[in-house]
Amino acid sequence: MAQSTKTKMMNRYILKFFIRIIIFLIVLGVYITNKDILYEMMTWSVFMGVTPVHVLWVIFMVMMLRHIFPMDRLSMALRKATPEQYQEAPGYSRLALYEFVQDQNIKAWKVMLVWLFLNGIIGFLYLIGILDGADLFMITVFFFLCDYICILFFCPFQSLIMKNKCCVNCRIYDWGHFMMFTPMLFIRNFYSWSLFFTSCVVLIHWEVIYARYPERFFSGSNQTLQCANCKDRTCKFKKTICGK
Repeated sequence: MAQSTKTKMMNRYILKFFIRIIIFLIVLGVYITNKDILYEMMTWSVFMGVTPVHVLWVIFMVMMLRHIFPMDRLSMALRKATPEQYQEAPGYSRLALYEFVQDQNIKAWKVMLVWLFLNGIIGFLYLIGILDGADLFMITVFFFLCDYICILFFCPFQSLIMKNKCCVNCRIYDWGHFMMFTPMLFIRNFYSWSLFFTSCVVLIHWEVIYARYPERFFSGSNQTLQCANCKDRTCKFKKTICGK
């Protein structure tokens, strides 16, 4: 690997990706061998004993809180929303920024509609009894893994709809938790709803910043987002237009 592409953030993402694979495989193993126990752990009160699902719930919640209160160790894709990461591009075009925002908003709505449609099907199958709570939890953990597949290898929303050149420039980067926990909306208990509604807070937090400070999200107005200034290089395994 060339030195220019070997970054701490890339190594961190790869490590976290393998951790997510392990979590996915463990949950999948329980799902296949004893699906009923998986559902019981989902509805088990913490006062009756801590289960692995409770531990996973804590991990999920900490992940989302770190996105609401970003720290230096997070990726440029997330920290671009903060004022510290904004470096104004000299003489940038306000018209170009406006056109960028309009284009990205339209594409973001398309992504949202596609995602809600797909999860609407999942919810319908749950309501008519084809899927149960354990199935929805397994789908959520699968989405948890897919989140990093999209970042490191292939993202259908990036390639087919958004057309952004990389995650650092992604308009909907912080939609990941909302997408991950959408299936949890259909399960009526504290653990599932707390995950879903906290993910909605993460989404709203991102969208409010985007609406107020769109210049932070456009490489034409924010020099930090330009390929020459990228410190993450998480696009290594993807086919991007970065640098072309």
